Formats: sequence, C-alpha cells, structure tokens
Amino acid sequence: MADEIKILSGNSNRPLTEAIAAYLGVPLTRCQVRRFADMEVFVEIQENVRGKDTFIVQSTSFPANDHLMETLIMTDALRRSSARRITAVIPYFGYARQDRRSTGRTPISAKLVANLITRAGVDRVLTVDLHAGQIQGFFDIPTDNLFGAPVMVRDIKERLDLKKVTVVSPDVGGVVRARALAKRIDATLAIVDKRRERPGESEVMNVIGDVAGRSCILVDDIVDSGGTLCNAADALLEKGASEVYAYITHGVLSGGAVARISASRLKELVLTDTIQPTEAVRVAKNIRVVSIAPLIGEAIMRTANEESVSSLFD
Repeated sequence: MADEIKILSGNSNRPLTEAIAAYLGVPLTRCQVRRFADMEVFVEIQENVRGKDTFIVQSTSFPANDHLMETLIMTDALRRSSARRITAVIPYFGYARQDRRSTGRTPISAKLVANLITRAGVDRVLTVDLHAGQIQGFFDIPTDNLFGAPVMVRDIKERLDLKKVTVVSPDVGGVVRARALAKRIDATLAIVDKRRERPGESEVMNVIGDVAGRSCILVDDIVDSGGTLCNAADALLEKGASEVYAYITHGVLSGGAVARISASRLKELVLTDTIQPTEAVRVAKNIRVVSIAPLIGEAIMRTANEESVSSLFD
C-alpha cells in the first residue's frame, strides 16, 4: 500500500498529518505550499504522483479561507499531475454551521464550499463529525463522515467510573449525538434546555434528567466561544452534579474562549486534534487533547484498500 498512496499536508495541521502518516507507515509526500508576496497561494508537488491514490489532509480551520484555497489549489496541482484518485481528508469542515437559510437573503455556505471542493477535482471526501449529518448530501461525490465517539469512549473508559457517569447534551439540538455516546458506554442521559423567557432577560438553563451525585460529560461537535459549555457546567453543578467534563471533537476556541474555559467550573475539556491546538490550549490547566490520527489513518487505509469505512463504527 505504501507505494500506491501519497499523503500530502497543507498548512492547517501538519502535526496531525505527520501522525496519520506515521500510523500508516507512509512518508509524507514532498509538497511546497507557500505564498507569493501578495499572499496568493502557490503549490508545487515535488514527487511523482502519476497513477497514485492521493490524500490531502487539511482542516478548513482559522484562517478558514486561506486553508480552503490551499485545498483547492493542491487538488488542481494533483489533478494536473495525473493522480489516479484525490481524496480530501478534512478533519474539521469549516462553514458547516451555515448549512441552511436561517433568515431571508442569506447563503448556504456549506453547500457552496462543497461545490468548490467537488469542482476543483476531488474524487471523495473524508471528514470527522460534521455539524449536521445531512451536509454529506451537499457533496455530489462519495463522502465519509467519521465519528470521534470511539476515541472519546476509549478515553472515558480509561479515566472515569462508568457506573457514576451521565452523558449530557448542552442543548436540545445535540441530543442525538449525546444519546449515541451514552449508548456506547451504557450511561444515563440528561439534557440542558436553554431558553430566554422574555427579550432582554438572561437565559435560563433547565436541566432535564437527574444529575445529582453524578459525573457529567457534556458532549458536542464544536466548542467556539465556550459560553454555552461553561453555563451548562454551572447549571449541572447547581443541580448537584459532582463534577463536569466536556468531550468535544473540534476545538475552534475563538476570541477569549480558552481563558473563559480555564476560569470555569469545568473539571476538564477534552478535545481531539482535528484543529491544531494553539499554545494557549496546550498550557491550559483544564484542557487536554487526544489524537484522532489513528482513526483517520485507519479510514484512509480502508479507503485505499476498497474496504468498508462504516464498519469502523459497528
């Protein structure tokens, strides 16, 4: 397999790409991705890829537009170099939260980005924990949506007493994700219902389910500002939870999110490395990062060997 596949890295998360390549026992393909003086993206593939099964590993994380353009231009470079198949491995798919028209005269940016990736010449997409599963349908090419749950389940089993664990959805919209994780570890389920009684009044956090004396695990796909997570932790502790953890796939953590979480009552926030952790994340006392590389590496190997990817989650 090592002779047939090529792993390429953009600039969004090279450490993750290196970890995936190490898992597969495949050297990274030499590829230069740099900027001209006016910040135009320039790509040069520095190895022969003719007839090869190629995988571009690139999250469209901050700066999202730069990393998206790198992906598109790398795809074009591979297509013009006669690669046999091009798979875009997008651990974090940016623009996923713009998956519908929430008000009039607004775009569906997730669909636009899917069109751009497809038109550039990508043959298939591999991503992790899409914000909404139906985004797979935005692509007119095969799209595998991997789940971070197996990585989280392994970590939870190693560190917590499952008999005392309750899995919690931080909002009503995330119930399906929380229920799936609770089922995997045979834990009870609770929901934080957030509502604003009147305009101008602060939000009220209602906890649905019994959490008294329980170790609560908040589960979600994305943590951005961290406000909802911190408020949910406060609500659970006020209802008698003994401690609150959060397991989140994508650590966007914009603005003052890391400081907010560090100062919160969360015992620990566990992230995967779909987005490269910043220095602030690495030194935060209550934030820990687990690697998603073995899961993505296994999916790449199965894709290359034309084996089932979905069976990873059976």
